[in-house]
Amino acid sequence: MTTLTTCHRTEYLYGQPVLLGPHRMMLRPREARELRLVSHEITLTPEADITWAHDVAGNAVATAQFHQPTDRLLIESRATVDLTAPVWPVFAISAEAISFPFLYSADDWADLGALTLPQYPDPDGRLSAWVEGFVRQRPTHTLSLLKDIANGVSQQISYQGREREGTQAPLETLSRGWGSCRDFAVLFAEAVRTLSLGARIVSGYLFDPETRLVGSGGAGSTHAWAEVFVPGAGWVAFDPTNQSVGSKNLIPVAVARGIHQVVPVAGSFLGPGNTMRSLSVEVSHTVIAS
Repeated sequence: MTTLTTCHRTEYLYGQPVLLGPHRMMLRPREARELRLVSHEITLTPEADITWAHDVAGNAVATAQFHQPTDRLLIESRATVDLTAPVWPVFAISAEAISFPFLYSADDWADLGALTLPQYPDPDGRLSAWVEGFVRQRPTHTLSLLKDIANGVSQQISYQGREREGTQAPLETLSRGWGSCRDFAVLFAEAVRTLSLGARIVSGYLFDPETRLVGSGGAGSTHAWAEVFVPGAGWVAFDPTNQSVGSKNLIPVAVARGIHQVVPVAGSFLGPGNTMRSLSVEVSHTVIAS
């Protein structure tokens, strides 16, 4: 088990005092079997009233209401977590789902709903054809197929970090041949959905004390990956950026159907359009016990 503290610091600087609108923050790590949340707090400068709620996916969402003009907004999220994910996970997949194709139960199918449906246009079937290249035969081993698709993303697409906002559509990523971790996650999830499997996007942090993983900014950074629902095993994490399976090195914060639903901080301000001078994001991890 590893106990660590994660600090996520977001700072906005403005050229003159502005009135801040409500800010929506998804910064609280999601508790799971392999992650226990010991503590979490958000500190804001200037001070604000914070309310909490859970969205449709069960993510903890904080909303801040500000009351005074400011030329600086600082959001600091600090969480202490216990991580117990193994390096080599073993998944207890149900017998009926070991081989692909398989059918979800009626209840699972109804609950997964839109998570099994492609979210982007593929008018010429290009993405579907690309995915079929990994299905060597039917039936085939489900977990091996999912690993092949995830590995195919990172082998065929070059990683390029990107600071600006936005995510490429899957066909854009295939055409350009490069993308960031969020582009990789979206491409993988969409590929899996073309096979009628349930997938969701995950945003969170990459814990990389040895700074050897792709997409790592020092010992910690924001990161995106995907999870696929496999009967018996449940939601299985796939990080196509690093060709990894399971939650080792991953600290999930939010899950959703689309990447646009898991933005860590979203808000507005009232002032001239060129008022914002800079935006900086820093993530750091401090290991307490290992």
